[in-house]
Amino acid sequence: MRQAGTYSAILSGGVSGRTGPHSLPLARIKKIMKRSGDDVKMISGEAPIVFSKACELFIEELTQRAWMMTLQGKRRTLHKEDVAAAVMATDIFDFLVEMVSDSNGTQMAPATKSNISVAER
Repeated sequence: MRQAGTYSAILSGGVSGRTGPHSLPLARIKKIMKRSGDDVKMISGEAPIVFSKACELFIEELTQRAWMMTLQGKRRTLHKEDVAAAVMATDIFDFLVEMVSDSNGTQMAPATKSNISVAER
């Protein structure tokens, strides 16, 4: 019988469903990991669990920052422009800038850069 790994107990919290105790599908995460490079052939069972939790935290952080933009616009519905503004306003999301730019290469939403976490605001 397989013993639960170190990360299993820590990361087992989440929405139960077809993916088990994880809210993101582990098979999809593993497929993405394998596509990341020809050198990646074997992936432990715990690695996708860690990536799943990291993705959850990333989504939560970006959503909180986008929600702040929504509130600044005095709205109650989060729009893609709010996500774009959050990306533009935060240095740690610079790798997403090209994704939130429109087809002409201009930014969807102007914002000032900040590196302050949502919890600190």
